Amino acid sequence: MEVCYQLPVLPLDRPVPKHVLSRRGAISFSSSSSLFGGPAPRQLSKRRGAISYDSEDQTALYIRMLGDVRVRSQVGFEPERRGSHPYLYVDFRTLHSRPEAARPVSARNVRRLLSFQRYLHSSRFFHGIPANNPLGYILDDDFTGQAKLMLQKVGNWNFDIFLFDRLTNGNSLVNLTFHLFNTYGLIELFQLDMVKLRRFLVMIQEDYRCQNPYHNAVHAADVTQAMYCYLQEPKLAETLTSCDLLLGLLAAATHDLDHPGVNQPFLIKTDHYLAALYKNSSVLENHHWKSAVGLLRESDLLSHLPTEDRLNMEERLGSLILATDISRQNDYLSEFRTHLDKGDLCLTNGGHRHFILQMALKCADICNPCRPWKLSKQWSEKVTEEFFHQGDIERKHNLEVTPLCDRQSNSVANIQIGFMAYVVEPLFVEWSRFSDTRLSQTMMSHLSLNKQGWNEGRDKQEASSSRASEEQRTPATKDSNSKVLPQGSKGS
Repeated sequence: MEVCYQLPVLPLDRPVPKHVLSRRGAISFSSSSSLFGGPAPRQLSKRRGAISYDSEDQTALYIRMLGDVRVRSQVGFEPERRGSHPYLYVDFRTLHSRPEAARPVSARNVRRLLSFQRYLHSSRFFHGIPANNPLGYILDDDFTGQAKLMLQKVGNWNFDIFLFDRLTNGNSLVNLTFHLFNTYGLIELFQLDMVKLRRFLVMIQEDYRCQNPYHNAVHAADVTQAMYCYLQEPKLAETLTSCDLLLGLLAAATHDLDHPGVNQPFLIKTDHYLAALYKNSSVLENHHWKSAVGLLRESDLLSHLPTEDRLNMEERLGSLILATDISRQNDYLSEFRTHLDKGDLCLTNGGHRHFILQMALKCADICNPCRPWKLSKQWSEKVTEEFFHQGDIERKHNLEVTPLCDRQSNSVANIQIGFMAYVVEPLFVEWSRFSDTRLSQTMMSHLSLNKQGWNEGRDKQEASSSRASEEQRTPATKDSNSKVLPQGSKGS
């Protein structure tokens, strides 16, 4: 980190005015490596920060806060990449030992997850993209043919995102989103700089945590592909504006940005700083939104647009991402059902179009049970693995284990059956009412087959457990009831 010492420096304890924060720039926070539970941390320097001013108008152009800045050793050290941190999850050994009531809020020892990460790697800057073949340049040279062949069928509901991720060498989110921007002509319509767009997409992908079994960049790519399928539905394709399409794809790509791998109740009960920051309301979704806005501003992707338009797009992006809060599922579903019962949805109305985009994103976010069994089963196992990992952390630190995350009393089949019955099916039944198309019929068919598959799996598992229990009881019963007389002895 290079600090411009010749520029005015603002002390860290000096409050930063709101009008300063609203200017072009970025804020980033980072925490020491001890947060990740790894080996002995490298040498760290004290927290520092600086704010630089334009010499003409004394207005802040760039703000950066650094926590525990790493000091280069003589042999150097490898650059940290947000998406490839060697340590898994958060080290919750820092949970507070004192009772909550015994300390003021200002004195809480809060460990921060990386919020607005700003690692400016050389991989994020590009020398240019050939104008005659931008997509071929974006795709990995080793897999261009196969990856491009898959992208020709990106609107197919059976699209295998796992295969595409392998073909693109782990860059599925970047390549898929860039392709969809190109397909809709959004690059030309919004006069987007292709280098900035590429840089922005790479930054998004890197800010997803690859250590998460489920909430990672592949999940974001899968949701983006599903969102594209919904945007292609006749009712939407005929009425959505180019701005709607842009925001729909951006929201899908960033809807879980920097997900920590644990749920909102966990952040609240561990007194995490994000829970305090967002007042225990849509904590993760607010964080995803603010992180996405931070990347948009850092990349300058939309900096050429009028300020009012840009701010309006950021607000609409936030409204879409906040709709994915599963705790508000019933609110959105009830409103959706009411509109359908009254038949008053008018997609020429901007508010109604935005609401349908929210519902489309909600469907895309939890559409895994509506995919073919081969894909759906993989996603089910991954999300359950992430749940159980949270439960293991809770048990390790003597916290109340979330029932859904308890591997000792739950199984993949049980979790999926409940999720399908109470969350997925009610939503997709209403979506099918709104858009009764071949895609909706396909999704409902897969949902029914997958539910049947998990029910059969649960029955087999229960039968196997019963047999095992019976086999354990049978030998003990035989031993207690059978008596063997010694050789040569006589009965009375």
